[in-house]
Amino acid sequence: MSNEIKIVAASIVNFLKQQLESEALSVDSRESVEVGVQCIETAFELGPDDAALGLDLLQLVRQQRGGAPPPAATREQAEKLKNEGNELMKTERYREALEKYTSAIQLDPRNAVYFCNRAAAHFKLNEHEATVADCTAALALQPDYSKAYGRLGLAFTALERHREARAAYARATQLEPDNESYRQNLQLTDERLTQRGERGPMDLGSLLQNPALLNMATEMLADHNMQNLISNLMNNTAGGTGAGAAAPGSMDALLEVGQALAQHMQAANPDLVEQLRRQVRPPGPGGNPPPPAQ
Repeated sequence: MSNEIKIVAASIVNFLKQQLESEALSVDSRESVEVGVQCIETAFELGPDDAALGLDLLQLVRQQRGGAPPPAATREQAEKLKNEGNELMKTERYREALEKYTSAIQLDPRNAVYFCNRAAAHFKLNEHEATVADCTAALALQPDYSKAYGRLGLAFTALERHREARAAYARATQLEPDNESYRQNLQLTDERLTQRGERGPMDLGSLLQNPALLNMATEMLADHNMQNLISNLMNNTAGGTGAGAAAPGSMDALLEVGQALAQHMQAANPDLVEQLRRQVRPPGPGGNPPPPAQ
């Protein structure tokens, strides 16, 4: 069962339990809600520790309905609390930092940064399920928040959920392609999945969005020697022959251009070539396991 499904189920259970605690329900309604809670917990295998996964459904509904933002003075106080939390993080006082971020969220629950920062505090405290919940809340508020995806990937990695981690890192890299940390974590996750025999099909979309690869392709297409090679290949494929040319449409013609492309890439950017090798093939047997994501 995916973690996202558990988050939804835990959110519903938490909401129902809040209603039971409010004493706003009739006796008959309370009995029905209690049975509903037990059924959901059983069906979705929710344990005592899974409550921390749940989001505040009422808060999310208010956000979706576009409620008025808090007054400026309240937002300023929330920002002050966030900054205090940041300072506490620098001195490794993570529990105190978490409390500051929580207070900031209570004052301004529409700010995705506060959830993402609290996720960082949870991660430092090894509370990885809570990290997932806060990153998910941040992304509900700001779907293009690359840092939240990056931290979500770290939490999934710590939970040994490498497929989900890969999806998070891939999205973070797509949103912020120049971030070396996201690219390295995506690469390490691919290597883990390959070593476990869990690697899915190559993500050609992410490969083609690599800015370094796109730049190299542009430079290669502008190179006159490369243009001549490609032109010769097309002529051969069409049936033309020339002195020393490979047979029309033959595999030798394809290999000739392929080798030239490989040599050009290796000379122009050997680091990129090594990165591409790792993306399209598994590491050799007996290689050292990749270091953990930072």
